[in-house]
Amino acid sequence: MTLLNNSLRHLLISSCLLLSSCMSVPDNVKVIESFDANQYLGTWYEIARLDHSFERGLDNVTATYSLRDDGGIKVINRGFNSKTKEWEQAVGKAYFIDPVNADKTNTGKLKVSFFGPFYGAYNIIELDKPYYNYVMICGPDKSYFWILSRTPQLSYPIKQHLIAQAKELGFDTDKLIYVNQSPEVVNYEAGRHVTQ
Repeated sequence: MTLLNNSLRHLLISSCLLLSSCMSVPDNVKVIESFDANQYLGTWYEIARLDHSFERGLDNVTATYSLRDDGGIKVINRGFNSKTKEWEQAVGKAYFIDPVNADKTNTGKLKVSFFGPFYGAYNIIELDKPYYNYVMICGPDKSYFWILSRTPQLSYPIKQHLIAQAKELGFDTDKLIYVNQSPEVVNYEAGRHVTQ
């Protein structure tokens, strides 16, 4: 019985450590201190990212944020798979981790989930204030990194500034994937109007 209790205790402690590490901020990286969620809502275009399996092969990637009834943020990530010629979409939810600031803003530290009860870190580490035109985001470690923009293209000087900043923070910017935001993708579906 003691062995079972010790094993269970070890499993619970390990699970807690693993889950808390999924919500962390990488070393020497700071999140935005004052973040207005309402200004962040809407559609963002993915400009660059580090490679990971859940977006591999996708072009024209966007992230659209809206408010949820429970106070969280609905997340819709969408991209076009040029091999299958189909749109892929993932719907998730995000919540702020830290308490609301005195000025009613939040810190840029959220937890996001696309898979039931499992959450990962969504850390906003750079933001164009006060306009919210571009943002840099990372996960719990330096293997997850994105640059998003309100427009499909980001001006070269701003993009280079963000990449230099990311490199200084220790992100492997030599491995960045620059997302094709081509307007040539046909965004329609053959539907009920087609008869045979």
